[in-house]
Amino acid sequence: MIQVLNITLFIGIIFFLIIPSVVLLIECIASLFSQSDHSKKTNLAHPRTVVLVPAHNEAEQIESVLQKVLAQLNTQDRLVVIADNCHDETAALARSTGATVIERFNQEKRGKGYALDYGLKFIENDPPEVVVILDADCQIEPGTISSITRLAQDSGRPVQATYLMDQPDHPSLKDKISMFSLTVKNLVRLKGLNSLGWHSLLTGSGMAFPWSVISKVSLAGSKTTDDMQLTVDLAIAGDSPIFSQEALVTGRLMKNKHAQSQRMRWEHGHIEMILVEVPRLLKEFIKQRRIELLILALDIFVPPLSLLVMIWLIATFICSLAVTIGASLLPVAVALVAGCLIVAAVLLAWWQYGRNNLSLLSLIAIPFYVLSKIPIYLKFLVQPQSRWLRTERDG
Repeated sequence: MIQVLNITLFIGIIFFLIIPSVVLLIECIASLFSQSDHSKKTNLAHPRTVVLVPAHNEAEQIESVLQKVLAQLNTQDRLVVIADNCHDETAALARSTGATVIERFNQEKRGKGYALDYGLKFIENDPPEVVVILDADCQIEPGTISSITRLAQDSGRPVQATYLMDQPDHPSLKDKISMFSLTVKNLVRLKGLNSLGWHSLLTGSGMAFPWSVISKVSLAGSKTTDDMQLTVDLAIAGDSPIFSQEALVTGRLMKNKHAQSQRMRWEHGHIEMILVEVPRLLKEFIKQRRIELLILALDIFVPPLSLLVMIWLIATFICSLAVTIGASLLPVAVALVAGCLIVAAVLLAWWQYGRNNLSLLSLIAIPFYVLSKIPIYLKFLVQPQSRWLRTERDG
């Protein structure tokens, strides 16, 4: 009985802790040696582009967002706003900037994927060379559209810009840790993958697609993580995305109950991807024998940082408790090794992008931040969020 317990604990620690911890550390180490932006390697002219902006009740900031987009477009380009089930002035304000606005009303098929599918059907009779997707609450840095569209045109692959979040006013320690966790996911790890010459994950905004690629997939769906789902679909089809580090879009981190809703969508979506899409990728890897599918599966298998820390805490406790009834110390030792790998990865990421906003001492608060997320993970067991719905803006 004790022997079976030892084997079970050992296999569980290797599978759920060592593998994701090693992958995370490799990505963080590789990010230190990231290559220069691919977009500087092409001399292609700015391709004919359509920027699609799905918007649901975004009257507060839609004008400033669109004005920054229009400043980066040529006369051959178009800006199309999909006002999706809006009951505010989003459509009128968007039209006032000179953007083309199409309105969509469907209370049953709600969400970003359906809105984007509606926009793609609107432009399919006069398709561009490249389609850019930008969320309506994101600010886009100068030069970003040209950078990602030229790279998409040159490579023939989807391109993801760096997508980060602005901190809210007077950020709490929880806000700062959440910002750091998102930076690890959307910048540090993607830099590492880029340095190794591997794929990039799509992160939801600031994406450019050759028309020949985006026209082959269906975006009409209700996945919480439609961007990650799209990454998997494209990779299986042979069109893995790539990362443009120096192109930048920034969204806004929510506060209070809005932040909780936002985090819940992200966390539940990632867990769903691990449970559903990792097995699918492994199956396709065996079938197609393409190493990039295995790498993508391993990358997605790394859970959100807070969940990974929580798994480590629980696993270490269980293994230590098992020792008291006669189990081997080996699972405890392996769990401690996994903990060291996680700490090393976090410190490397913090040294690169966290130390200016988050003190080293504040990192000690991460376990308490993890505890605050327990209700999010428990709710996944009873009421998982399975579709994309916009988080209401905080005032």
